[in-house]
Amino acid sequence: MKIKDGFILRQIVDVWVVVPLGERVVDFNGMLKVSDSGALLWGKLASTGATREELLADLLAAYEVDPETATRDMDEFLTSLQQAELLAS
Repeated sequence: MKIKDGFILRQIVDVWVVVPLGERVVDFNGMLKVSDSGALLWGKLASTGATREELLADLLAAYEVDPETATRDMDEFLTSLQQAELLAS
């Protein structure tokens, strides 16, 4: 999985937001608020792309959380990206 080109993640004060760039502004109306763990996953997806297994390993390494909770949170985040059409095919 990888993030589509034309979107960036920025931290504004203590909030992470995804914003469109250039022509993407026409297709993507607004911004998407992202948690700290979402920002971690976004970084991996935007730079090199990642599998679900790699994303889960990153979450487990970064946070003191059990695998079930991490998997549920990761799946929720990936679903929100899919619904917003931010993931490349």
